[in-house]
Amino acid sequence: MRQTRYQTIAEGLRTEIESGAYAAGRLLPSEAELSERYAASRVTVRRALEVLRDEGLVDSRQGFGWFVAADPVRQSLARLGTIEAQLAQEGIGSERRVLDFRFVPAPPRVRQVLGCDTVLRVRRLNLADGEPFAVVTVWCPEEYGAELSRAAVERSPFYELMGVALGGATQTIGATAAAASEADLLGVPVGSPVLRCERITRATSGEPVLVSEHVFPAHLTEFVVDLPHAEASMAPSGLRLVD
Repeated sequence: MRQTRYQTIAEGLRTEIESGAYAAGRLLPSEAELSERYAASRVTVRRALEVLRDEGLVDSRQGFGWFVAADPVRQSLARLGTIEAQLAQEGIGSERRVLDFRFVPAPPRVRQVLGCDTVLRVRRLNLADGEPFAVVTVWCPEEYGAELSRAAVERSPFYELMGVALGGATQTIGATAAAASEADLLGVPVGSPVLRCERITRATSGEPVLVSEHVFPAHLTEFVVDLPHAEASMAPSGLRLVD
C-alpha cells in the first residue's frame, strides 16, 4: 500500500531518531523547518509528529516544541548531594565543562549571603550522557577559593575541594524562562521553561560558604521529596508565594 505524505515524513524522522541523530530529550527541528525540509504543509508535518508521539518516540511541551521522548532525571531533595552523584544513581554518565573561572566582585545577593566583597565565580555546563543538562554558577568566598584551580573544579565537586566540613543547605526552586545564554548552552528555545534553583550551602558552624545557581530545562528534570507524614493541609511543604 502506498504511504501517505505524513507517513513518509514520520518514517524519515523515525529513522533519524532510531539512528541516534537526535538524542533522547533533544529538540527536533521546528514544524516550520520540517515543513520546508519536506515541502509539506505544517498540518501534514504535525500529523507525522503525532504518529511518532503515539509510538512513544517524541513528545511536545508548550514553549519547547517537539523533542525526542526521554524520562526526566529525578533529583531527590531529601539530602545534600551533587548533580553527578544523583545522575550516577540513575545510571547516567555525567560530565562537567567549566565555562568561566575567575575572581570577581560579589553580586549583591551573593554579598548579602556570604558577607564578602570578592568571590570565586565558576560557571559550568553539566552534561548527562553527553547531552546538556544544567547550567551551574557557583560563588565561593575568596578565602576558600584561593587555592582552587580551574582543573580541580572541572574534575571534582566543590564539596570535595572546600577543606571545610559541610553541615547542610537551603535550596529554593522556581520556574522561569530561559535567557539567551542559557538557552544556547542547553539547546532549548529562548524563553522556554526552565527550573532555576538557588542553593546556599553552610559549614557545620552555620556559616554560608557557597552560593550556587542551577538552571535545568523543565522537560528533562523532576525534583522529588518524600513526605512521610500526612497533615490536615496537603499543600506542598515549603510553599512560598512570589511577589
